[in-house]
Parts: sequence; structure tokens; C-alpha cells
Amino acid sequence: MAGRLMRILITRPEEDAQRLAELLRARGHEPILSPLMEIRFLDGPKILLDGVQANLVTSANGIRALARRTRRREIPVFAVGPQTAAAARDAGFIVVKDAQGDALALADAVPKWAAASGGVLVHVAGRERTGDLAGRLSQAGFQVRTEILYEAVPAESLSTAAIDAIRSGKLDAFMLFSPRSARTFVRCVAQAHLKTSCRKLVALCISDPTADATAPLAFAQTRVAKRPNLDAMLSLLDDARTNTTDRVPASR
Repeated sequence: MAGRLMRILITRPEEDAQRLAELLRARGHEPILSPLMEIRFLDGPKILLDGVQANLVTSANGIRALARRTRRREIPVFAVGPQTAAAARDAGFIVVKDAQGDALALADAVPKWAAASGGVLVHVAGRERTGDLAGRLSQAGFQVRTEILYEAVPAESLSTAAIDAIRSGKLDAFMLFSPRSARTFVRCVAQAHLKTSCRKLVALCISDPTADATAPLAFAQTRVAKRPNLDAMLSLLDDARTNTTDRVPASR
């Protein structure tokens, strides 16, 4: 299927989905949108950042949430990966460092960028989160304050366009960016009675845990990004195939 147009289901939250759709169109693909999470930013007072040496942010939505609650842009942002770093720069943050990976990579990178004695680290988080970024850094001697600034609410169902595309066999592949969105996809597929139709699809997953969360669905192929970022996800499109039943593991 590489080299020709693919119809690809985008499951990211609305704002990220629109940006990804533009990238896919530029590559000659046809995106179909069905956000599996709705991002809701939490209202509240301005975030207190006096004495804070850096903000730890693990998603572009975290950047958007932080930007809503403070006007201060001089405090460094330690971002989990390229997309989050780009969102920080777009929001006007002056000093942005990119861990080029996941939360584990960010935890490993922070001691290279900051000193435990340099002040508090603010972890910008959603209500639901995986891993223990704050805990790992606390064990390394850092003082971490977690600020819950947004929540991701799972969708009740797939979009009508997504259901029609899967049922009619007009969809080629879909992209999943977290284990939670994968579990939501499984639930929505079962609800729409589309499990059998999914067997012809290519699953493009950002990580092994995300791929694992698609069980008990079966696909023509499951491909896992070599790195947990958008660029690696896009690279999966170049050699995705629908004529095998093999799972292609991550090469990290």
C-alpha cells in the first residue's frame, strides 16, 4: 500500500486531529476523523511559578493547559517530545528542551538539564496519566509539584464517517497514540459491531503498550513506531501493508 493513497482514521483529540489531517493530506492520504478523547481544560487561579526552575510537560495539550493558566513564558519547559516542544514554542515559551521520547525519556533527561537544588519542578498533568514521572524525579532528589490542568474524556462512539468507512471496507489504516485511546477504540468498535471488519485494517500504534491494548481485536497488521513520537508514526505509513497478519514490533 506504500506509494498510493491510504484512507486513514485519525483518533487524536480534535485540535491535534486537525493538524495531523493536514500532514496526511500533504502526503497524499485521505484522513477520516474520529477523536477518541475530548480535552477539557480545567479552570482555576493562575499557577504559582515563583521559585520554579522548569515546567515538565508530556503533551501538547499540557502546553495549551499551562498557557491558559499563566502568562509567564520565561520559565523553561522540559518537553517529552518534538510535538510538545513545538507547541511550547508556538505558545511563546522561550526556553524549550526536548527529551525526544516518552515520559521515561523525560525523567532520564531532566537531571542533565537541571539540578535538584535549583528549585521546584512543576509537572503539568491531566487527571488520567500513566507512569510515575514525578516519583522517578523525586527519587533522584528533585522536588516536584504536580498541577492537574486538564482531563481527557473518552468518546462514547466512533464518528459516523469512521463507522461507515470501516463497515464498507473503505478504510485502510488507523492511528492510535496511547493505550487509553486504544482501549476506547476497542470499546467503540465492539459497540458498533465492527470487529470482523477490522481484520482488513492496518493498526499504526505509537508504542507496544498501545498495540497490546487493542486486544482482543485482530487486524491485517499491527505496526509499532520505532520511537514514541509523531514523526515515527508518520514513517509507518511509508511501508504499511495489508496483505499479512504479522505484528511488526518496535525497534528501539
